[in-house]
Amino acid sequence: MESTSVNWEALDSLVIDFAKSENLIENFRSSPSPPSSPSSSSSSASSSSSYNSRLLIRQIRKYIELGDIDCAIDLLRIHAPFILDDHRLLFRLQKQKFIELLRRGTAKDRDCAIECVRNALAPCALDAYPEAYEEFKHVLLAFIYDKDDRTSPVANEWSERRRFEIAGLMSSVLRAQLHAYDPVFALALRYLISIHKGFCLHQGMSSPISNLTERLLLEEHDAAATPQEIFYEAPPFDEVDIQALAHAVELTRQGAVDSLKFAKGDLFLAFQNELCRMRFDAPVLDELVREYCIYRGIVDSGARTFYGSSIGSQPQTGYSSSVDYGTSKHSDGETSVGNTNMDYSPEVVADSVIKCGSDVEVRYPSGTKCGNEDCSTSGTHQLETSRVLPSRVYVSGERSRRKRWRGRQDNLDFVPDISLYGTGKQECDIAATADNLKEQQASEKSPGLELIKHTEDKYEILLGMKELADRGMAAEVVEEINALDPNFFVQNPILLFQLKQVEFLKLVSSGDYSSALRVACSHLGPLAASDPAFLKPLKETLLALLRPNEEAFGKSLPLQALATSMQVAVGRRLGIEEPQLMKIMRATLYTHTEWFKLQMCKDGFEGLLRIDSLKETSSNLTADTASKSNADNCTHGSSQVTVSSNNRTPEDGGSTIQASSSDLCDENAILKVMEFLALPRADAIHLLAQYNGNAETVIQQIFA
Repeated sequence: MESTSVNWEALDSLVIDFAKSENLIENFRSSPSPPSSPSSSSSSASSSSSYNSRLLIRQIRKYIELGDIDCAIDLLRIHAPFILDDHRLLFRLQKQKFIELLRRGTAKDRDCAIECVRNALAPCALDAYPEAYEEFKHVLLAFIYDKDDRTSPVANEWSERRRFEIAGLMSSVLRAQLHAYDPVFALALRYLISIHKGFCLHQGMSSPISNLTERLLLEEHDAAATPQEIFYEAPPFDEVDIQALAHAVELTRQGAVDSLKFAKGDLFLAFQNELCRMRFDAPVLDELVREYCIYRGIVDSGARTFYGSSIGSQPQTGYSSSVDYGTSKHSDGETSVGNTNMDYSPEVVADSVIKCGSDVEVRYPSGTKCGNEDCSTSGTHQLETSRVLPSRVYVSGERSRRKRWRGRQDNLDFVPDISLYGTGKQECDIAATADNLKEQQASEKSPGLELIKHTEDKYEILLGMKELADRGMAAEVVEEINALDPNFFVQNPILLFQLKQVEFLKLVSSGDYSSALRVACSHLGPLAASDPAFLKPLKETLLALLRPNEEAFGKSLPLQALATSMQVAVGRRLGIEEPQLMKIMRATLYTHTEWFKLQMCKDGFEGLLRIDSLKETSSNLTADTASKSNADNCTHGSSQVTVSSNNRTPEDGGSTIQASSSDLCDENAILKVMEFLALPRADAIHLLAQYNGNAETVIQQIFA
């Protein structure tokens, strides 16, 4: 699982879309909005409308869960009156209101309950649905039996769990009617985690990310929204759609039919409705996203204390990880997904490098004063510090253009923050002790790391190196890493090989063949001599001399993937663990691939959820297999699953056998066996393969 390739740029795009859709991020400083096109304005308005609808649904859900039915009905009357026109739903609300009035226990509330029965509940019971009047008579027993009597015939009506059932049902109906679906990232994560759990259960293995998935994806599901009329005749839906929906979200066949009826036959809408029924723990998800955004440089970390800074009237400065040489412009209000999704200004180029008193570029920590002031607080210390800070440090402005984490501001009652690492002083002390231990161990191995004390500096250095790698500036990356830790590449030769590959190919594409050959002789050759696994990639790399092409260089190298691998490895060396969201995505994408190998079919929903784009990683960078094994070595914990190389088009022997079995069977025969025997697709195919693809023979043998 740890070696699974993930397109992190595609994940960046999904995460940013999620954070924007949920209003979790904002600009660090206000700036004039750029002129927008009509299409972008329409998209922005649609996103804002969807957010407001989701906020409305959350507010109505909270009122119902608290037992304040009147406030929920008032909101529905103002914003979604069509809900109250459905007497099925109105009857459920009025029945719950009756119970909540009795639950209060005062004489006044009891009188209100009687009035509710006379004026609201009884009229609704007459035409809500066939069983409504019987339910109405039954709930009247609450006048007699106490709420604490667990053996009473209306104990279920008194149960507070009824609140959550009704709240979930209202949420499901409102979500579908208002088209207030969660962002694609949230839907994809639900889907991937549910498949991951099913795969681990099917294979009888324990999940390496169970501590996260169990807290993130709750066991509770919202009640399903059903169509107003239930028909008993055969539905006019394709059996393929019914089976696809049933197995994708673990529904019974009748449940899938009802879901399709509610969605008026639209398979993808029905699929979204069912996914949104899965409950997420929002604070845990937000914390996962925030941790990932900080790590990737999408949002500012929020810490304002920098190493070497002096507090005063002078503006604070920070390291920028942007090294821009003529790339396309992005305004402050835009986000560049292809380039780690940070808002960078291309005007800040080499002339923005901090200089102090001479033309020689000097590396300074954040906040160091220049100009007419003394630039050095300690000569020796300053020189040593300059060796471990990125050589391209820019003035204030770049760092502040990252988004600021806003958090959920839903105007709901205050909910305490939930940390992924626990709450309270004890957990904080444990985390601080662990960080100190990591820093101490790191400094013992490399004196250069001893100079970097603050996590803020580590993040900035890490992001600076990642930006260099993103731009293909491999030589500069190697220089910075060697200055940081001379022993790093001794322990990570694969990264060095890949970076030198990039440097070699870049020199070839620019026509500097002599320098390219020097790189090959000085680095690639010795690395291949020390490890035979590099010999084949070396040969393939040298072929570039025969077809130098700058455009091909840009397309053939997955620089972002290499930059992320470098970021993870260097981050660990600095004591910065990769975000837990990255671990979740690796594990769930791996099991998604393996699950559909078992099912012997393609996932029809992966395009809708952009799972296919998350798997679209370029494999043209040589030494890819070695890189994956290096990822395993860099991981402190090992997964409990034997890892196979991940490809979007599996060509291993096992999958070839599965594909041939599937080809022997007609699709209608597969569906017939699945429907009659209630079997998963893979089991149906295996049975059909034993009986030459004859569905009738299979069914006769099973029932014989």
